[in-house]
Amino acid sequence: MNKIDMYCVTDKDLPFLHNLPYKLAGVGKSNFSEKYLRSDIKKNIFMKEKYYSELTFHYWFWKNLLNISENKWIGFCQKRRFWINTSSEGKNINLENINEHLLEKMPKNFEKYDSVICKPISLSGVKKTKIIKRGWKNLLINPSILINEKKQTIQLHFDMHHGYGNLKKALELVDDNDREDFKIYVNQKNFFNPNIMFISKPEIIDKWFTSVFSWLSRCEDVFGFENLKGYDQSRLYAYLAERYLSFWFKKYTNFIESPWITLEI
Repeated sequence: MNKIDMYCVTDKDLPFLHNLPYKLAGVGKSNFSEKYLRSDIKKNIFMKEKYYSELTFHYWFWKNLLNISENKWIGFCQKRRFWINTSSEGKNINLENINEHLLEKMPKNFEKYDSVICKPISLSGVKKTKIIKRGWKNLLINPSILINEKKQTIQLHFDMHHGYGNLKKALELVDDNDREDFKIYVNQKNFFNPNIMFISKPEIIDKWFTSVFSWLSRCEDVFGFENLKGYDQSRLYAYLAERYLSFWFKKYTNFIESPWITLEI
C-alpha cells in the first residue's frame, strides 16, 4: 500500500494533533508552533481565512508546494474530521484511540481509482418546522418540498443555511463546461460529499484547484466580503466549494467514497 501525504488543516493548535501521523497546517490568527506549516507566507490568501476557512491552506499548498510531476497520493483532512480505515467504520473512535483507526496508506482496492472523497451525507428528512422557519421562501415557490423528501435538495439546504439565493447567483458564475450540469446536480440531489476533504494525485489536484479558485474569484466580484455576516454566511466561499467538490470529483475523476468521522474535541 502507498503512503498518503496527508495534511490536517486547523485554526487552533490542539495538543492531540501533535501525535497524528499527518503533516499539520495552520490557518487563521492563532499562534502555531514550528510543527505547523504556515499559510501566511509566500503566495497566499491568508487574510481571507474568515471566508475561505481551510481553503486558505489549500490555496497556499497549490501555489507553493504542489508539484504536478510527482506521482503520489496527497490528501486533506481537518482538525476534527478525519479519514478512517474501512475496517474502523462504526467503531467507537475518540481522542484516545484515533491513531489506531486513521487512514495512512492507500488500500489496495483503492489503487484502481484516482480520487477519494468522503462518504455522502443525506439532506432529506428535515423537520417540517425547520423548513417552514428557514426555507419559507422556497416553500412559496414549491410547497411540495415540505412532504417530498426527494425535493429537499442541495439547493434548498443551501438556501436555508447560507443565504437565500446565494447558490443560485454563484451557479451563473461557474465555468461554461460545468454550469448546466452543476445546476442539475444541486437541484436534483438530496445528498452531497462534505468537508472539503479529498485524496488524489497532483495532476488532478491542480485541475481541481484551478477550477474552484477561478470560480470563487468570480464569486467575490458578486458577493464581496463586507455583507457576509454570521458563521453560516461569512464562510460562504468554503460552503460553495464544498458543494462544488462533490460535483467536480464525480464528473472528472474515477472516484471512490471512503468513511470519515467527526471527533468531539
